[in-house]
Amino acid sequence: MDNNVKKTNTGGPGHEELTHSGTTKVNSEIEKSKGLIIVEIIEYVPNAVLIKTIIKKSTGNISIMSFDTGEGLTEKTSPFDSFAQIIDGKAEIVIDGVSNSLVAGQGIILPAHLPNIFRANERFKMIITVIKSGYE
Repeated sequence: MDNNVKKTNTGGPGHEELTHSGTTKVNSEIEKSKGLIIVEIIEYVPNAVLIKTIIKKSTGNISIMSFDTGEGLTEKTSPFDSFAQIIDGKAEIVIDGVSNSLVAGQGIILPAHLPNIFRANERFKMIITVIKSGYE
């Protein structure tokens, strides 16, 4: 196993898996038919990016993420448009080389086929929605 890859499994619904240095995915959907306080669905973890699935379907998914200060995600490109909504803190989202600074309450569309990067110059939480389409 790569020294940067660590795994933890507490078992059962909501177990977490540390997929690579600093990124944790929570592998369960949120309970249905129950009111939620969105910003409380996920916590901040020191020196980490935490990802929790709200809904995952073949037609798309909704995830909530928390980024500790100084963390981020490497550049990626998606074949589908995505919508990122900041729900706490302030995020830097770079789309095709153009930096966008967003605060809680703001959102941005990440166009398909353009590279994007998420950076946490200060900690933030966001919801990201991807709707998959065969027409892209």
